Amino acid sequence: MSKTLQAIRGMNDLLPEQTPLWRYFEGQVARLLDGYGYRQIRTPIVEFTELFKRSIGEVTDIVEKEMYTFEDRNGDSLTLRPEGTAATVRAMIEHGLTGGGQPQKLWYIGPMFRHERPQKGRYRQFHQIGVELFNFTGPDVDAELIALTWRLWQQLGLAESVTLELNSLGTAQSRARYRDALVAYLSERLDQLDEDSQRRLKSNPLRILDSKNAQTQALLVDAPRLEDYLDEESRAHFAGLQARLQALDIPYTLNPRLVRGLDYYSKTVFEWVTDQLGAQGTVCAGGRYDALVEQMGGKQTPAVGFAMGIERLVLLLETLGKVPDELARQVDVYFCAFGEAAELAALQLSERLRDALPGLRLAVNAGGGSFKSQFKKADKSGAHFALILGDEELAARQVALKPLRDDSEQQTIGWEALPEHLAACLAQVK
Repeated sequence: MSKTLQAIRGMNDLLPEQTPLWRYFEGQVARLLDGYGYRQIRTPIVEFTELFKRSIGEVTDIVEKEMYTFEDRNGDSLTLRPEGTAATVRAMIEHGLTGGGQPQKLWYIGPMFRHERPQKGRYRQFHQIGVELFNFTGPDVDAELIALTWRLWQQLGLAESVTLELNSLGTAQSRARYRDALVAYLSERLDQLDEDSQRRLKSNPLRILDSKNAQTQALLVDAPRLEDYLDEESRAHFAGLQARLQALDIPYTLNPRLVRGLDYYSKTVFEWVTDQLGAQGTVCAGGRYDALVEQMGGKQTPAVGFAMGIERLVLLLETLGKVPDELARQVDVYFCAFGEAAELAALQLSERLRDALPGLRLAVNAGGGSFKSQFKKADKSGAHFALILGDEELAARQVALKPLRDDSEQQTIGWEALPEHLAACLAQVK
């Protein structure tokens, strides 16, 4: 017997009962970004592997362990994108969109791929919404990114369940000085480091700062502090960001060990974290990457951005009970028709209603059925109202309108008056 076909581990189906919440969340974010003047960009999910080696860094965990990389028929090494910033930067350079100091405010949405151990809120195919800004140098846009995410949490009812953590990594030069000091300190205590941190000491020592190993964290208490190595420009930038957040009454905490997992970050880095999802606490993160465009072959271009994980934020909404009740409703109105002539008339009337009431969610019963069976379908759909058309209503050019969610009386409405009357009834229940 052949093996039952299944989805690849960590790459999940999104079923019809789940998609309303996803569409709700994505719609909230899209409208918010439109309101701040951001424009959407869409890039391929497959890129040349070199793009990610050059941008993310060859000695990062993502490039070394987690990427889905393969050779195509031409012998080119291709990779399913593990994150969205590199592809956006590539597109900016390729199409000349960063030249001449031209400012860009962009956002994207789509699947990303990393070969990690799947767990709740963390998958091998996962989805992100990201924002990338180019040719903005000051802390004002850093603050804007944080402000719009703060507004999103308020709109979604999550503001009390997330915390903002901030740090500054400084410029590449100041970070290099700090790196040397940290390596010197930890090298003297090499035998006290966990195995993973010993490996990172040679390849990416700053990542040791966010080690989850308790012994390593204890060792870091007396380690050199990154803030002591910051240049004056980075200090001023970070102070400017904090001043703006304070002016906006956005609460935050300083986390000197926040470094992020990608090599391209500089100056500001931030994370929105929650304690409601267990180990998968980061729901949105980002920062500045002022050197990345030049590093990838473009002209020197200041840049900043963030990405948020849709799976984790949807899970957070579910965990906290912040899912709007309306999302469980498939349609607003269910049209029941009995008999061939009534079915034809219902088909015509339904199209007239859709013309008159844009956005109306109207389902017309298909496949016939008894009065009882059609009403069972109407109730299951979650509709507020059922429209009923039988021989008597057809002869009188009327439709019966029956409320399904309360004990209000059934009404009879003429065909011509139906759009206006139905609109008024729906306005009362929404």
